[in-house]
Amino acid sequence: MTAVHDRSPLAACVHCGFCLPACPTYLATGDESDSPRGRIVLMRALERGELAPTDPALGQHLDACLGCRGCEPVCPSGVEYGRGLEAARAALADARGIAPLARLVLGVFRRTWLWRPAFTVARWLRAAGVPARLAGGGRAGFAMGMLASTRPAHSAGRAGEGRSAKGAASGRGTVALFRGCVMDTLFAHVHSAAARTLAANGYTVIDVPGQQCCGALHDHAGDVAAARSLARANLGAFARADFIAVDSAGCGALLKDYGHLLGGEAASAFGAKVRDVTELLAAAGPIPGAPLEREVVYDAPCHLQHAQRVHAEPLAVLGAIPGLRVRLLPGSDKCCGSAGIYTLLQPEMSRAVLDAKITEIAEADPRPGIVATGNPGCAMQIGAGLIAADLPIRVRHPVELLDESYALAGHYRA
Repeated sequence: MTAVHDRSPLAACVHCGFCLPACPTYLATGDESDSPRGRIVLMRALERGELAPTDPALGQHLDACLGCRGCEPVCPSGVEYGRGLEAARAALADARGIAPLARLVLGVFRRTWLWRPAFTVARWLRAAGVPARLAGGGRAGFAMGMLASTRPAHSAGRAGEGRSAKGAASGRGTVALFRGCVMDTLFAHVHSAAARTLAANGYTVIDVPGQQCCGALHDHAGDVAAARSLARANLGAFARADFIAVDSAGCGALLKDYGHLLGGEAASAFGAKVRDVTELLAAAGPIPGAPLEREVVYDAPCHLQHAQRVHAEPLAVLGAIPGLRVRLLPGSDKCCGSAGIYTLLQPEMSRAVLDAKITEIAEADPRPGIVATGNPGCAMQIGAGLIAADLPIRVRHPVELLDESYALAGHYRA
């Protein structure tokens, strides 16, 4: 009898357990069912029809997964855990629907006319200083801390304001900046820094109208139809560009994967153009800036290091700043607990995972003044945790620091 080939992305698992110490939720609970190995057993049972997608225990343990994919790099068998989780969550969403809070949030992010006004109001509140005054350790205070953490640093926020790159060598190609949703409203200062630093390193940066949310939040929640709808809109918007630059790790991971999400040559070609902004800057050098005497720890976003496998490039960007004392945060391979809308849906587990990260930052010697990371959710989550712990440490995107250094070096003109 001919053996039937098992095409499941989880089929390679040999249950060795190397993934256990790489899993933040397993470290927080000690429950095998909250580990990648345990969840793979559950997902394989779902695939074989031994567990119904409406099984409460199955839903509980798969919902509790951060989707950080920290288990993938340590797996000796090359198990595609992320692919398996996507399929399982899609099956759960089809069978039981999406939880009301998640459905509400995903519905907002699907419609520009809803999320843009909402985040605009949030930005006005931030400018008035309301979140900073109300930030704290409780659930409401933590939410205010997340919003407060999106504010630009005063020096960096004005470093390149109203300025453009000067004297840059041209010819590195045309770069379309992916703006997204949270980044385009609460982190517009990061977009500005990305555009200026790319131009200073020889890229021609263009804006592309008609962009939508990338769809990552929907894809992670199992709402594949919504993710594909948003992806098709973005596919049509980015018609001409050599590269598509992304300064949000979570967005970049899905944008690079549009070929898998949508299928077809056009989607694969789109994904092949996508680069994290640090990848483009590192490819150009980047040119050095003026000294910044700061203590910085770099915390790698999960979807940059585990999904996109981008490791050295952010450190190369930070390395272009003389005087910057940069260290890799111990445990930077572990998730901070943000994971898109996970912090809203699983607040207790999210905070338990974050507490370990905040402890690592607090115990770093010498203590940093800045945590550098390249994802908005991470910046908000870690920033709120630092405020709650009463630690006077800011979270910045690597390109913000490079932008400040370039402004001081005179790389920009008014």
